[in-house]
Amino acid sequence: MRKRAEPGPREHDGFGAAPLDRDCRLKNLRLAGTAGHSKPDCDTKGMKRLSRRYGLWSRLRMFLIFLVGLYIAIPFLVKVCPAIQTQLVFLNLVRFPYFIDLKRPQDQGLNHTCNFYLQPEEDVSIGVWHTLPAVIWKDAQGKDQAWYEEIMSTNYPVILYLHGNAGTRGGDHRVQLYKVKLSVKLWILFIFAGWGDSAGTPSESGMTYDALHVFDWIKARSGDNPVYIWGHSLGTGVATNLVRRLCERETPPDALILESPFTNIREEAKSHPFSVIYRYFPGFDWFFLDTITASGIKFANDENVKFISCRLLIMHAEDDPVIPFHLGRKLYNIAAPAKSLRDFKVQFVPFHKDLGYRHKYIYRSPELRQILR
Repeated sequence: MRKRAEPGPREHDGFGAAPLDRDCRLKNLRLAGTAGHSKPDCDTKGMKRLSRRYGLWSRLRMFLIFLVGLYIAIPFLVKVCPAIQTQLVFLNLVRFPYFIDLKRPQDQGLNHTCNFYLQPEEDVSIGVWHTLPAVIWKDAQGKDQAWYEEIMSTNYPVILYLHGNAGTRGGDHRVQLYKVKLSVKLWILFIFAGWGDSAGTPSESGMTYDALHVFDWIKARSGDNPVYIWGHSLGTGVATNLVRRLCERETPPDALILESPFTNIREEAKSHPFSVIYRYFPGFDWFFLDTITASGIKFANDENVKFISCRLLIMHAEDDPVIPFHLGRKLYNIAAPAKSLRDFKVQFVPFHKDLGYRHKYIYRSPELRQILR
């Protein structure tokens, strides 16, 4: 049997393999060299990205820690320094609009208005705007304070307007209110001590005393003409304080008008948008509400209306974001059955939220003249 010949080495395979292996080795060396040079660059860039991310997160974490610390610290700061809470209630240092001269009401389009100052007590001076009805605007041109005081004895009803917190008597919504209502009435608007250009420090008792002083000043000059008290927002608290005192001394006004009122300062503070972030904070009442009342600030409209004996009108917009509508409704529900008011008209006028009157634009209502009659 013939033996199968073993296959011998193929020379052409061996000959072709050598250059191929050499090329592959060179290629691998080049790749290895390239990888060796690029790896440090990639590592450096990665480290920089990680460092930036860590630095950003670290700063964010420190900022969040600061916010949490501030959030916790503020209630203790308010408790230790009650003056902070008092300022938040009155906001008398917020004096917008800033660049107007309150001595020149004509700059605000009130050419029939006289500016002067009264002094309820020593070291206290309150600025007053005395604004006349439209029918005697022309007669008022160039007249002095004495003439304005004399005109009060003529046959025109007088409105004493008690403003809310913040701003001055030159605030835009207040000026627009005076213009709308000036068809048949005299307006006496004054700024409480500590607001605008009035000297003094605000307090509930001081504001009530200022209002009483101005009311007596009006009655001394207006004779038997009707006098109405109009309070807005925080001014409703002063208005009910004033009217309660007037009724107790048997010199009530002819009517009390409350625009955007609340029940008492504790309920208002708890419902105010500023309190949202602390409303469920442990000890909220002790830190904030007790601090307010301990400072002598109560503005207890819900108690005062039980002792008022004159016509009462309450107006409130459903979309009021500052003093919730339900507080105005609640105040009316307290006042309506009060024995002291059983012989007088008690009226509640709501304004639908679609009208957009919010907290201080009820003066835009075309029905307001009819409501006030």
